[in-house]
Amino acid sequence: MNFIPDDSHSGSLLEAVDARTNLAGSNKMEILLFSLGTTEIFGINVFKVREVTHAMKVTRTPNMPAGVSGIVSLRGHIIPVLDLVSFMSLENARDHVRSTMMVTEYSRHTLGFLVGSVDRIIRVDWNTVRAPENELNTHNHLINAITELPSGELVSIVDVEQVLASAFGENVVGTVAKIEKGHEKCVFFVDDSSVARKTIAELLDKMGVKHLRANNGQEALERLHGLADSASHGEVRLHDQIQVILVDAEMPEMDGYVLTQHIKADKRFDDIPVVMHSSLSSQANRAMGSRVGVDYYVAKFDAQLLADTLRPLLD
Repeated sequence: MNFIPDDSHSGSLLEAVDARTNLAGSNKMEILLFSLGTTEIFGINVFKVREVTHAMKVTRTPNMPAGVSGIVSLRGHIIPVLDLVSFMSLENARDHVRSTMMVTEYSRHTLGFLVGSVDRIIRVDWNTVRAPENELNTHNHLINAITELPSGELVSIVDVEQVLASAFGENVVGTVAKIEKGHEKCVFFVDDSSVARKTIAELLDKMGVKHLRANNGQEALERLHGLADSASHGEVRLHDQIQVILVDAEMPEMDGYVLTQHIKADKRFDDIPVVMHSSLSSQANRAMGSRVGVDYYVAKFDAQLLADTLRPLLD
């Protein structure tokens, strides 16, 4: 990954991706801090940033989705560019210079985000990351988490999946074949993104499969322990109640890697496969999942691929 924010930042702030596989199981994440010309500090998961470079001339094209400024050509690839100041309706930063472009890659899309400047990378514990209070979430629900710097300043973490859905439309599940006796099967899934939860639920409904859900890793672990405790005191096996556990990678309070470690350390879940469903689809992220015991890894969001992965586990 290249990092060329401006002349005042020499060298690279982004370490080799391989080194970041050491974060697996540590319940930590790394956030790239950036400014949009307001007093508010914003952040994005480093794993979703492929490159940071000087802002370049954006070519306006017809029929671009609302909020998309245009396109740029970067190393032979045409990518859409969003002006985050305009996209997030930050009126008090309208005239601020967007001197930097973050090239992001997630959910099988590459997007350029125009921002004022980038600052630095910080490492935080997921248990210090929380969902924003509704009254603080003023940017069209484009902030899905808040964390705090040692100085006491708050960092608003941008929900890039919601940005993608808002700009280009939510994922369409399409036609999916039902599973025979699907009503007897159940998938437990956890994801902090409301967009992802809605899409996963729609897919499972079309497959005719029951489902239970949680909004973050800590909530998921507590619910799973509750189900396991109930099963151990009853006459029904846990595997008869849940056949698959589907986890997101990035989640407040407890990430999917640590959640998977807890599941794999509990023998009551031995015969229940864990599928990681993440917008982070690089080999490094797959390696992180493998290290903690993830059985299958599926990149968001390919409805057919997810259905094809779940089907043999539910038949």
